[in-house]
Amino acid sequence: MGKLMLINKKIIITFVLWFCLCTQLHAANNINGIRVWPAPENTRVVFDLSKKPDYKYFSLSSPQRLVIDFKDSKKIVSLKNIIKNDKRIKRIRTSKSKSKGTTRLVLELAESYQLAVFSLAPAGQYGNRLVIDLYDKNRVSKIITQSKNSKRDIVIAIVAGHGGEDPGSIGAKGTYEKRVTLKIAKKLAILIDRQQGLKAVMIRKGDYYVNHNRKTELARKNKADLLISIHADAFTSSGPNGASVLVQSTRRANSEFTRWIANRQKESELLGGAGETIKKTKDKNLAITLADMKKEYTMGSSYEFAEHVIREMKKVTKLHKKKPEGLSLAVLKSSDIPSVLIETGFISNPREERNLNNSNHQQKLANAIFTAVDNFFTRNPPDGTLYAATKMREHKVSRGESLSVVAQRYNVSVGKLKATNHLTSNTVRIGQTLKIPRAD
Repeated sequence: MGKLMLINKKIIITFVLWFCLCTQLHAANNINGIRVWPAPENTRVVFDLSKKPDYKYFSLSSPQRLVIDFKDSKKIVSLKNIIKNDKRIKRIRTSKSKSKGTTRLVLELAESYQLAVFSLAPAGQYGNRLVIDLYDKNRVSKIITQSKNSKRDIVIAIVAGHGGEDPGSIGAKGTYEKRVTLKIAKKLAILIDRQQGLKAVMIRKGDYYVNHNRKTELARKNKADLLISIHADAFTSSGPNGASVLVQSTRRANSEFTRWIANRQKESELLGGAGETIKKTKDKNLAITLADMKKEYTMGSSYEFAEHVIREMKKVTKLHKKKPEGLSLAVLKSSDIPSVLIETGFISNPREERNLNNSNHQQKLANAIFTAVDNFFTRNPPDGTLYAATKMREHKVSRGESLSVVAQRYNVSVGKLKATNHLTSNTVRIGQTLKIPRAD
């Protein structure tokens, strides 16, 4: 009887130990992966976790280190070959924590950086994540400069959608949107840089993520005349197909406009060339009028350029939308830079996924966008640019316009306008395209 009780006691103890062990294993938050994404201005480190992270972090100096403690966690990923030659992180290693059940990871850093640490809930192909951004303290963007005595280039900011740990949409064959957009963006940048009078600024040059505010900030610092964001569309079914061009919705633009006006002392740079006047004037009505004029000009230019893109895109691919569509999009919120988002096709459609992976098709798309850029700025060259000095502008005659009205608009004589267009009379028709000579 005593022997039987002893055996039962051992069984109970074993069961309790097994139960406790299983409970601990079940409770543990597994660190399943660590991904490092170097970028020109920052490095992003992403920890993939099985559950929502419970963490603390602190920095140490001499040498510089960032220490992260993951509570009730277990590291099941190798720390070898993670860094990828990153210039900011020398090494990632483990260390012992005073708290039981805590996994401590140490990032040995090259110097001190500005930190951003935050968790992300499951989304798309990713589960729970902890994200650490290490920003250079003196972020210096390459700014395009121009000689004071020369005519400036028209600057085109090109945004390749997504990047880094954000793959964008993923096709059935495993095509990542972020890779397709970067390839098209690079091809477009080459075409733009080859054209005298145009200059491309790549907002993203590699496989890393740039947040939306930083995209417009970089475009503004480089004095961009136009922002083009390149994407590939997707849907829950494989049926939808075709390209489309998006512009900022009127509702979102008005909402942003209200916010800018309310903060005009701080955000005058967002309001274009009249920014300083808008900032300093005590006349609120004047500020609103100037800012509204700039907003309307930007929205109008965005829509007009979008029409040029659609006109060229339909020559090389099927269209999903035959007119520009207005949506609320963060990357298009700038009131001083005409901006469009181009969906180059549906990556969720098998045929278009194959096309978007094809280098020749990518080149055709880039060629179409470039032609739209050239045509748009030939007709609307900004003052002081080489295009304004050398390109022959065009004007489509609208209802109520006469030859003298057009001549007055562009500050040229009626005679010169007639000679340039080989006109024998002063009569013009609605829809007629006139070539505009340089001003008298």
